Amino acid sequence: MKMASMKTEADFEKAITKRDLWAANIRWLLTSQICWNYERMMSTGYLYTILPVLRKLYPNEDEQKQMMETHNQFFNTNPMMGGLILGIDMALEEKERIQGKEAVVGVKTGLMGPFAGVGDTIFGVILPTIFGSIAAYMGQQGNVAGVILWIIVNILVVGLRCVFLPVAYRQGSKLVNEFAGKLNALTDAAILLGVTVVGALIPTVITAKVSYVYKSGDVTLKMQDMLDQIMPALIPVLLVGLVYAMLGHKRMTSSKAIIIVMILGIILYNLKILGT
Repeated sequence: MKMASMKTEADFEKAITKRDLWAANIRWLLTSQICWNYERMMSTGYLYTILPVLRKLYPNEDEQKQMMETHNQFFNTNPMMGGLILGIDMALEEKERIQGKEAVVGVKTGLMGPFAGVGDTIFGVILPTIFGSIAAYMGQQGNVAGVILWIIVNILVVGLRCVFLPVAYRQGSKLVNEFAGKLNALTDAAILLGVTVVGALIPTVITAKVSYVYKSGDVTLKMQDMLDQIMPALIPVLLVGLVYAMLGHKRMTSSKAIIIVMILGIILYNLKILGT
């Protein structure tokens, strides 16, 4: 019995090769959201990514169909973090085969939500906002390093995305136990970092000053100087707060908010209330 068990473990180790992991990485990178729809979201891309592995792990045609149907059910997460789920999935299926079907469904269902929150926060909001704003500001100053910075950041993100899947495959279910309680803390830390950086970038990226000057006899009072004594960059902060409040309404879109800010800026400029 021990010899048979050792043989089985060896078979598991040889089932999925580095080439399989690399091929899955390429497929997920290029087709993770292929045929994206509101009924099953990313299920088609997930199935297409893992399909070669399914054919290798399930030579029995009926078992292969069962797993294909399983992986074609609703699935939605952040594309960056999806590689982690794929790697864990492959490790589980390689070890348990068809007997691990329920465990695979549980892992996908349990991780896609938390991983989506982490991935959307870090890779969908924080990194583009921080490095995009810095790169844009450098570009406005005529510094070509801004473009280079943005290209380097995107290359690093794609490289990191390619690392996730093999790492998750090697660690397998350990990742679920080790990081399950740390996802919320990681998300909160990323949000705090993003809010801090965005807050610091507001006075740098947004330029809006009160051009109105109050005059009464020999008294001349520049409103902007008064506001600077109260809080520097108060107007840019209020504009960001206004846009944030508008985007909180269901019928408001980013395009509508931009148009409203443009109209408001034109009106206030012609009334000599705001300037640059």
